Amino acid sequence: MKNSSNKFRGKNNKEYKKNSDFGYYSKNTNRSEKNDRFLNNSAKNKKVENLKKNDENNTFSSLKRRNQRFKSNTEFSNKNSDIHQDLIHKRNFDDWIWGKHSVYEALSSDRPINRIWCTSEIFSSDKYYILLKDLKSKGVLIEEVSWNRLSQLTYGASHQGVALQLACSKTISLEQLIDFSKHNCQNPIIVALDGITDPHNVGAIIRSAEAFDCKGLIIPQRRSAGLTGTVAKVAAGALEHLHVSRVVNLNRALEELKRNGFLVVGLSGDGQISISNFKDKVPLVVVVGSEDKGISLITQKKCDFILRISLKGKTSSLNASVAAAISLFHLTGK
Repeated sequence: MKNSSNKFRGKNNKEYKKNSDFGYYSKNTNRSEKNDRFLNNSAKNKKVENLKKNDENNTFSSLKRRNQRFKSNTEFSNKNSDIHQDLIHKRNFDDWIWGKHSVYEALSSDRPINRIWCTSEIFSSDKYYILLKDLKSKGVLIEEVSWNRLSQLTYGASHQGVALQLACSKTISLEQLIDFSKHNCQNPIIVALDGITDPHNVGAIIRSAEAFDCKGLIIPQRRSAGLTGTVAKVAAGALEHLHVSRVVNLNRALEELKRNGFLVVGLSGDGQISISNFKDKVPLVVVVGSEDKGISLITQKKCDFILRISLKGKTSSLNASVAAAISLFHLTGK
């Protein structure tokens, strides 16, 4: 029995070996290997997918950053363009003309002109020289400037070396103003401005002068606001009914007025005579100075009298246009 059992065990062992030879266990090992491979491959695939996702996220975030940068750049450029447009809108160019042909036609058509900017080449050219000299003698302010300065004034427009600003009203010569004032009134009053560069003050003085029936206004070529749109607006229509003479030199103009029988009086806080005590009934020229500097010393020497407005309160001075209005009220009521 022992032998048979051994034989049987041996057979079973052989069969087991056979079975092992036939690969029953080898199938299980292959399955485990395949599972390992599958797990390894899946892990690798997951890593690849994660890398792809990371790359996609990186590219998306980089694109997002680029878009944000692009947006910020475009917003910055748009802001710059908006600022440029705001600057253009702040300066009103409705009364401006630039360009060689446009300016030449405006000069030839006898339109009222306040100011001209041009390069030295334009000023000395045969086409413009005589026209500009004639306008300068009539009181139009002409400035020779560089090309870059003209570009700044016109905000980069194609100016071709020349630009001008139109006036809202025509001016007349000093001789014409003297003749007109004497023929229309026995004791006319003419207002002369010395160094008033604020257009709001000039417009307000024009309004007061016309309201008190003054016969004209004298403004110097330099150190004075011209007859711009702001002046016309503040004057509220009075500029259409008041004659204005723009002179090259105010002091020479005062001397000419004195030769024609006018008395020249200046307004100053340091005046010797109170305006309420001034009783002379003669043709008058009332000189109004700027608020900060007043009448210049040279112009004060040309005045026959320096008048003051007596103030009763604690305020030591008045606005130039207010002082002019009060003075004209006193002088026209005599």
